[in-house]
Parts: sequence; structure tokens; C-alpha cells
Amino acid sequence: MTKRIPTERATVAASGPVLAARELSAGYGDLAAVRSLSFEVHPGEVVALFGANGAGKTTTLLAMSGVLPRMGGHVEWRGSRRARPLHKMAREGLGLVPGAPTVITRLSTRDNLRLGRGGVSAAVAYFPELEGLLDRRAGLLSGGEQQMLAMARALAAKPTVILVDEVSLGLAPLIVERLLGALRAAADQEGLAVILVEQQARRALAVSDRWHLLVNGVITHSGTRADGHLLEAAYRAGLDAKPSEQSA
Repeated sequence: MTKRIPTERATVAASGPVLAARELSAGYGDLAAVRSLSFEVHPGEVVALFGANGAGKTTTLLAMSGVLPRMGGHVEWRGSRRARPLHKMAREGLGLVPGAPTVITRLSTRDNLRLGRGGVSAAVAYFPELEGLLDRRAGLLSGGEQQMLAMARALAAKPTVILVDEVSLGLAPLIVERLLGALRAAADQEGLAVILVEQQARRALAVSDRWHLLVNGVITHSGTRADGHLLEAAYRAGLDAKPSEQSA
């Protein structure tokens, strides 16, 4: 049974959730990697998913974005339960930023931004650091610059909701703070809904409204930004527990 931490829920928009998992189960072949997940994200809200490697965080994003078939439950997208593939959800306002930067290395930074729906100027507005790199081939950018490029392109398309999967991998702390700060600013200023998967829990918690902890494919604890100390305790308990205890 999921343990709910007694705390006030963060204030969110009065409208309903833009994306929600309802008793969602998904996995690979006959193996369910996540089971009976239920959570949602509202406009202007950042919801973080935490958990150890293999907990099911990326699987959750893949299932919610239509990349991975569901094994049970359903996904609500903009108030509809009708299943949609990723390319259709993308046209309707879903953005996806994976951990590995999705840039075309042989093209310039400018041409990479032109491939997005938002255009160059809109993208550079999120990360002015890219202004001086527009004519540089993307393959010559640092890992942090490539990730800024990928996120700028995604944000410039003005999505309704964006799914972000561990963008901090291998990056310097200042770059991580810059990336996460851009997500928080877009949520606050543009009403963007964000589902954030991140291993750097403290940095992610600082920009999140609410969080859920996944252990062995199930949500075991949930809370708000104010519950950071409880997240740490729950995270350690989850790592120390046996599988049967984690799913209880």
C-alpha cells in the first residue's frame, strides 16, 4: 500500500490535469516494470519522479508518452483516455527530452534549432548562451551545451507538457542547475507542465512542486517540496527494504 505523507498539496492550477497515469502498468515482453501507477501533472506544475536505477522511472515516461504499450490501466491526455502514439501526442503539445541529447551532430546549432517548431529566436531566449554557438557544428559542443540545445528546441515549441529524463547525466552542477531552472521558469511563466525524472534529488526537489518515489515499479511515497527530509528517509528505506516489503 502506498504511503501518503501527511502534508498540504502544492497549489496548482484550478483546471484538471493535462497528463495523468491511472493504475498504469507497463513493461517489456511479459514483464511489468511498473505496476498500478496513479499520478498526474497540472499546468504550471513540476512533478518529480525519484527512485534507484531500475525502479521504473524511464519506463513510466515511455508509457505515458505512447512509446511503450500499456499492460494495464490507462493514460489521460488532455482529458481523453484514447491511446495515442508519440508523434500524435507531440503534435498536440507533448515534449520529450531524454537523457542523451537528441541533436544532429553534423548540423550547426542554428540548423538544429530550425528543425524544431519554435524557431531559433524563441529557443535562444531560453538559453542565451547558445547565441554565440549558432554557427558551430553541434558535434563540437560540450555535453552541457548539447543538452541546452536539445532543451531549448523542446521548450521553444511551446509544449503543454514536457517529460524530462535525467538530463543531468555527466554534466557539471552549474549546467544542471541551469537546465532545471529553465524548466521551473517555463512552468511559472508559461504554465508548462513538467514531469521530471532525475537522480540528483536535491536539485530536482528544489524546482519541483510535488514528487513520487518509485521502488521496484510501484509508488511507495509521495510528497511536496517541503517534504525533502521525508523523501530522503523514504528513499533510504526503499533501498534497504526487501522486494516483498517494497511492494507491500
